[in-house]
Amino acid sequence: MKCIQMLMLAGLAVLQIASSCQAGNRSERLNVVMLVVDDLGQRDLGCYGSSFYETPNADRLAAQGTLFTQAYAACPVCSPTRASLVTGLYPQRTGITDYIGAAQPEGWKRNTPHLPAPYSLQLGLEHTTIAELLKPAGYATFFGGKWHLGDEGFFPEDQGFDVNRGGIARGGPYGGKKYFSPYGNPRLDDGPEGEHLPDRLAKEAVEFMTEHRDSPFLVWLPFYSVHTPLMSREDLKLKYEARRAQLDQKDVFGDESPRKVRLTQDHAVYAGMVEAMDLAVGRVLDGIDRLGLADNTLVILTSDNGGLSTSEGSPTSNMPLRAGKGWLYEGGIRVVSIMRLPGTIPAGTKCETPVMSIDYVPTILDLCHVSAPAGLSFDGLPLTSLFTDEPSAEFRRPLYWQYPHYGNQGGAPGAVVLDGKWKLIEWFDNDTTELFDLSSDVGEQKNLAEQHPDVVARLRRQLQDWQHDVQAKRSSPNDAFDPKARNGRG
Repeated sequence: MKCIQMLMLAGLAVLQIASSCQAGNRSERLNVVMLVVDDLGQRDLGCYGSSFYETPNADRLAAQGTLFTQAYAACPVCSPTRASLVTGLYPQRTGITDYIGAAQPEGWKRNTPHLPAPYSLQLGLEHTTIAELLKPAGYATFFGGKWHLGDEGFFPEDQGFDVNRGGIARGGPYGGKKYFSPYGNPRLDDGPEGEHLPDRLAKEAVEFMTEHRDSPFLVWLPFYSVHTPLMSREDLKLKYEARRAQLDQKDVFGDESPRKVRLTQDHAVYAGMVEAMDLAVGRVLDGIDRLGLADNTLVILTSDNGGLSTSEGSPTSNMPLRAGKGWLYEGGIRVVSIMRLPGTIPAGTKCETPVMSIDYVPTILDLCHVSAPAGLSFDGLPLTSLFTDEPSAEFRRPLYWQYPHYGNQGGAPGAVVLDGKWKLIEWFDNDTTELFDLSSDVGEQKNLAEQHPDVVARLRRQLQDWQHDVQAKRSSPNDAFDPKARNGRG
């Protein structure tokens, strides 16, 4: 699908400029700023349709760049996607297929039909990260925020980042006062009492950019926000409590067996967390502007999985997308993605082409004119041609997922192939298949598997070929499963 121009005033002129000012004509090395928001739902930004949360800075970024309507995380939970974001590989190739810290099959206690597959507890040092790819080209590299890709010996500083502010093994801000200083984080010095974590991480990023303004830099800023624990600045909480009080309906839930799923965006604390994250994004964008680097800095904003809607307070809704974090339905894997680079990425546009976490590393290398070492390949594609009026035919590709685990949010082991309008889901533990036409049923309510056996057969063959290629692991039957006892699938 082609990218659709939103701003009529810019019109064809923007596309003409983009075509004539491709990355190949740039004489300077680009700077790169990657912003990853933890657990941010695709509908949690104003530019993606939220009317409850205020996100003027993310919306500003979208107005200045391209917003992807069908962007996907490589997994419905965090660690696998984070590994994909830094390597350009499907999670199956890194071995990280569940969030690090989840139970391995030998320690499984839940009464489920299957046992989860084993997975790696760290991003192996044999894998090459984006930081390790850019450093030989003269880039200074910064990491600030959530790592969750291994413990000591596998931290960001062991994977090519010159500076690490806050990146440790934990999956959330669980030390000290959590989102407020003192943080109790061995890779982040405590700030003044009450300092707010998203603002602190943005401040660290801007200081790094300021120090390295005269040479190319990579700023990798995966916020801990908006992951649990649900904690907001008090002023923002009060603001959204007042807004919530004006709503005609709130706290509406539906059924997503075996869980309830939130259908409305009205959680005041979560809204405060979203706005605080957006303010931190604004601090970074303002820093880029103040340093005079906007025209030569690629900025990307995305998330690691869909919004949390069926567990742990169920703070957000992904409607009309189905389910949320931990699920293979669209609410769990479809995420925000905004990219800005003046003169190359057209401003104020929407792109409907499906893209994925695996695409960012090859895109960054392509735009920065940095070649990967001989023999190193990626599962993703550079998105550069999508910013022209002639997208590459390569983007008529299928995308794949395999999550051989039981999530904390109610999801179950399964695999997915997305090809054009068709999405096939195979559920491992009950041997069922679902087929959805996303062009007419983005909410995945009508299973068309029986009506289109030919499509099912074709997609299943594609999925099996991919599974063989990446050596995907499956869940396995649980001999201890008691069907008469309470099912622990959810």
